[in-house]
Amino acid sequence: MTGDRSPHSHLHAPVHALTLDAEVRTVLSWCYDQPADRIGALYEAAKSAQWNATEDIDWSLEVPYGAPLPAPSAHSLATFRASPLRERGIAAWDAFRWELQAWMIGQFLHGEQAAMVSAARLVEVLPDVRAKLYAASQAVDEARHTEAFARYTAEHLPDPYPISPALQELFEDGLRAREWDVTALAVQCLVEPVALAGFRMAGGTFHDDLIRQIVTKVARDEARHVSYGVLLLKDVIPELTDAERAHREEFVLESLALLRRRFLLVEVWERMGVDAQTGAAFTAQDPGLTAYRQALFSRVVPLLGHIGLLTPRVVHGMEDLGLLDRAALRTVRRAGHQGPARPSKGP
Repeated sequence: MTGDRSPHSHLHAPVHALTLDAEVRTVLSWCYDQPADRIGALYEAAKSAQWNATEDIDWSLEVPYGAPLPAPSAHSLATFRASPLRERGIAAWDAFRWELQAWMIGQFLHGEQAAMVSAARLVEVLPDVRAKLYAASQAVDEARHTEAFARYTAEHLPDPYPISPALQELFEDGLRAREWDVTALAVQCLVEPVALAGFRMAGGTFHDDLIRQIVTKVARDEARHVSYGVLLLKDVIPELTDAERAHREEFVLESLALLRRRFLLVEVWERMGVDAQTGAAFTAQDPGLTAYRQALFSRVVPLLGHIGLLTPRVVHGMEDLGLLDRAALRTVRRAGHQGPARPSKGP
């Protein structure tokens, strides 16, 4: 799937843009007398937690991009010594760590814009007003995140990364879906929890105080977005037919495969002058990088459990992809959230 320009792209669109045609149902509800619930509480929290990307970030903080880094941790050092960069010395590993940060920020930036569009889509298609109100607040959050990451990128990254092809394909699939729950599943339950884990791990993976400050603020918003995904879907998935649930299971596994492919870091290895296949094979097999991927995906396991999609098929698929966090799985199973909450309907 590739992006294309609209007939009027020369007016406002950038040189590289993605244009998708999608069949979208628009729903307007005239019922405003809705009882207070957890989505309403999230909306109230969102209103009180707004921040200004221009005023509430200390943009004067220095970003010494490319400078030598403090000694890596024992785990990072072990990864370096096994990596294709070992013969180049620790300076090459420092360069790789900076490139990895730049790549992550690039994917955050592109992902936040796509999440903004997805949230706007949910405003249009969700069936009740209270869910629309929160989706609108999320679109505002994602706009602020896009603004912050775009400014950091423009001011501090000498050669920004484009969107990963795998991430773009995932968003294409989610935004083309006619069923609103598939769009919500893609963004709220797959992309957002992986991004949230990345934000929460930034203290140990990012190298300057400015980006750490940005992702700390972004993570507070994203935690609400993940909770919103659970509240949207926890009563929807159990009511699906067997065929509909099977389609969602397939979508989850295909999306997780795309996300895993993204984290093989092909673009980073290529920029470091390492053969793409060699770099990807190392990333797939290295114990340290495997543990990092599993940590990123660990939040997906309980979330899928809460909405009723942590089925045996999905569990086996995540295991085959090397993304299954068994500690998280045991926790979900103890809580009784590992599959459909009630018998599904027939075809």
